[in-house]
Amino acid sequence: MKPVRTRSQERILSLLKSLKQGISAQDIYVKLRKRSKAMGLATVYRSLEALKLEGLVQVRTLGNGEALYSLAQQDKHYLTCLQCGTSVPIEQCPAHQLEEDLQSSHKFKIFYHTLEFFGLCDECQSLAG
Repeated sequence: MKPVRTRSQERILSLLKSLKQGISAQDIYVKLRKRSKAMGLATVYRSLEALKLEGLVQVRTLGNGEALYSLAQQDKHYLTCLQCGTSVPIEQCPAHQLEEDLQSSHKFKIFYHTLEFFGLCDECQSLAG
């Protein structure tokens, strides 16, 4: 049975479908206001939480603590510089077999996974000297 979604959840899903990258809850709030689809910030957070628990939205927390939301379409992998904050997507994933094994051995439904490596990019290494 398909879950019934609120109008707020549908508006957020529609917005996320139009974006190519993650967005903060505050930016979702601002963009919806600009589209005359205003809702309270608390409603944005509640809707995002419900969509996350349904496996439709994923959240990625940056090194600075900011949470970015996007559609849960595919697994995401990054190299993230701790100094300048640059985040470079990487394509290869060593975790796909592990994900399958965990789903099977723990009877756990995995919606998506993230894999992120933190360090210093080439430019910041040069500056650190």
